[in-house]
Amino acid sequence: MMFADRTDEQEAGRILSTYLARGGNLIDTADSYAGGGSETMLGTLLQGRRDDVILATKLGNPVAGIAGSGGLSARWVAAAVEGSLRRLRTDRIDLYWLHLDDVKTPLEETLAAIASLIVQGKVLNWGFSNFRAWKIAELVRVADQIGCPRPVAAQPYYHMLNRTAEAEFIPACAHFGISVIPYSPLARGVLTGKYAEAIPEGSRAARADPRLLEVEFRPATLHAAKLALAHAVARGRDLSHLAVQWVLANAAVVSVLAGPRTLQQMGGYLAAMDCAFDAQDEAVLSALCGAGQTPGE
Repeated sequence: MMFADRTDEQEAGRILSTYLARGGNLIDTADSYAGGGSETMLGTLLQGRRDDVILATKLGNPVAGIAGSGGLSARWVAAAVEGSLRRLRTDRIDLYWLHLDDVKTPLEETLAAIASLIVQGKVLNWGFSNFRAWKIAELVRVADQIGCPRPVAAQPYYHMLNRTAEAEFIPACAHFGISVIPYSPLARGVLTGKYAEAIPEGSRAARADPRLLEVEFRPATLHAAKLALAHAVARGRDLSHLAVQWVLANAAVVSVLAGPRTLQQMGGYLAAMDCAFDAQDEAVLSALCGAGQTPGE
């Protein structure tokens, strides 16, 4: 998400090389990130190593500068995939996400278009993000009905201080054998501890990021984050590392999406993979927010 937005190509190249050297192989972007600039930058950076990664991108949100873009109509699915393939400089997308639900377009139309892309070899697998839990069963039902392969992965918003996905979304994925790959494991920076005392310059809060202010920047959530930070300090751990490990401890979760802006932040995500995480950490951190809830509920 940061590439071609707040991260230039040189820094993005360092981030990508460090990640791949460590053994990382899932690269996730979207056609709407930086108005297509993220895909374009990745297309350049992945030349010569495209086959080393699982390349995922998304469609559904409008793309800046493209009239009539967005949604999940058959027309836009066909156009969106060609744009992504061109920008990414590749002949196929390993995992194509439906970025959001399009209530104006029948699922039958969308999934028939996805099935066609799979037959053509332009898309190998598909998944979804930001769909309501009940819609998961519909996605599977319609896919089976029209002969489209089932979705293989889901991308929910999920971290230790927002466990709403545990109520129905994650159990539905587990029931249908759909792998869960959450985004925002650090609660858009709240679970790094950087907001414990003040708002750092250049942070999402300092930029008045609307999603952060609407979802995470609430008194109960910030208080719970301070308690989590105190636990991390007492155990000699980094809060962000524990936050990543907490998400990965869910058996339905196969990976988490990191959104580094700098090489230093990428290093933090990678260091989280070596962080100790035990039953005490699980008990203390899970007690900060009830299953299926957010703090204060």
